[in-house]
Amino acid sequence: MPNRPFQILGVQQIAIGGSDKQRLRHLWIELLGFDYKDTFVSERENVDEDICAIGSGAHEIEIDLMQPFDSEKKPAVHQTPLNHLGLWVDDLPKAVAWLTEQGMRFAPGGIRKGAAGHDIIFIHPKSNEDFPFCGEGVLIELVQAPPEITQALKNPST
Repeated sequence: MPNRPFQILGVQQIAIGGSDKQRLRHLWIELLGFDYKDTFVSERENVDEDICAIGSGAHEIEIDLMQPFDSEKKPAVHQTPLNHLGLWVDDLPKAVAWLTEQGMRFAPGGIRKGAAGHDIIFIHPKSNEDFPFCGEGVLIELVQAPPEITQALKNPST
């Protein structure tokens, strides 16, 4: 591999598009606990976007929740594909239990070891009659954080 003149330091933001920003807000703010920061609306960019975040300083990760200003115009911010995104979780079993009680749909397979050796579970991208809440078109991987990650992310000064 050639030497790169830069280094990727972490996730700064993830932009998620949908046709109904309120459902995205319910998922990311109310159910998952991200903080609302600001709204950006641009007719030129065809976006009505809420900016949410969790963490602070170098540990802050921004989630931009986008819906089109006009669903008939381009860019179609609600149609951008995203395979999945992974989120560190401090207590995966508790998260799964609570989210299930809220009506969250999980993909088949339950909690299991992921590719990196951490326990994982996936929030299903689509809801159904039994589970009205979902990833709103995005497959979301919840990942059990090992103790050193939990410590670093819960105590940014360490």
